Amino acid sequence: MKPYPLLENILLDIEKSLKKNITAFTLSKRYNLSEIHLRRLFNFAFNRPIAGYIRSRTLSESLNDLLHTDKNIIDIALEYGFSFENSYSRSFKREFGLSPDNLRKSRQIVKIQPPLHLLVDNNLDDNVLFGPEFVVVPKFHLIGKPHQLPFETAQKSIYNIGAHFWLNERRHVKKIINPDVYIGLNYNINNEKKYSEYLPSVQVQNLSDVPSGFSGTTFDTSMCARFRFIGQHRNKEINVETANKMYDTIRKYVNDEKFKYNLYIDKVYFERIDWNKYNGNFFQVECFTPVTEKIA
Repeated sequence: MKPYPLLENILLDIEKSLKKNITAFTLSKRYNLSEIHLRRLFNFAFNRPIAGYIRSRTLSESLNDLLHTDKNIIDIALEYGFSFENSYSRSFKREFGLSPDNLRKSRQIVKIQPPLHLLVDNNLDDNVLFGPEFVVVPKFHLIGKPHQLPFETAQKSIYNIGAHFWLNERRHVKKIINPDVYIGLNYNINNEKKYSEYLPSVQVQNLSDVPSGFSGTTFDTSMCARFRFIGQHRNKEINVETANKMYDTIRKYVNDEKFKYNLYIDKVYFERIDWNKYNGNFFQVECFTPVTEKIA
C-alpha cells in the first residue's frame, strides 16, 4: 500500500481502537508489514514514535471519562487498556504532570495530544509531502561533482546524476561527515538562461582536500523551510511527474500572499537523503530552501 492511504488508515484505526489496546504490532499484522517498517514509516511521517503517539492519544481520550463522569479511576484504567490503576496513574502523570485524582480535584488546564490528520494537499501520487517546518541550518561544507543542467531536463537528469555520484564517485571524497547522507544542491539558478548548477555531494569537515574534477562549496547558516517527502521507492526511481508535483506544491508558498515568509527555492535549495533510514519499503527526501520573514 502507498504511504498516503496507509498512514491515513493507520491514524483512523488508532482513533477507533483507543479502548482496545491497539499497538504497533497489531497494526503491522493488519497491514501485512513488519513492525519495524511500520515504526520507521510513522517516525518518517510524524517525527514521533507510534507507541508514544498511541499512549498520548489514549491518555488524552481518557480525560473525557475522568472529567465528565464519576467513574472510578480503576474502571477508567481498565477501559483504556491498562491492567492496573497504578500503571495508568504513572503514565498519566508522565503525560500531564499530575495524577488522575489530582487533575479531577484541581481541574487544572493540561495540554493534550489531538488526533493527527493528513490533508489532501499532502497527497502526491499516494506519496506524502509534509511542510513547511522552519529550522535553522548551521553552516556546512560540501564536496561533489558539479553539473550545469537545463531546466527542461533537470528533474530527469538529477536522479541519474545523483545515483552515479553515490555509487561511483563518492569514494574519492575524504573527511566525510555522515557517510550515509546524500545532499543534492541546486544553486546559481539562472531563470533568464533557464539552467542551474547541480552538485551531487556529501558533507565534509572542511574544503582543504577537494579531489581533481570535484568542487567544494559552503552553505552558510540560514533560516530554512523544510519539506519532507515520503515515498515507497528509492530516490532514483521517483518519476519526473511526481518530482514536478512535489516542487509545484512547494512553489505555491512562494506565490501565496498570505504566507509570512519569502521562500527562495527559485534561487537555491538542497535535497537531503539519509540512506541509513531507508527501511526497504519507504524512504524520505528532505528539501531545504532559505527563507526570510516578509516585511509588512
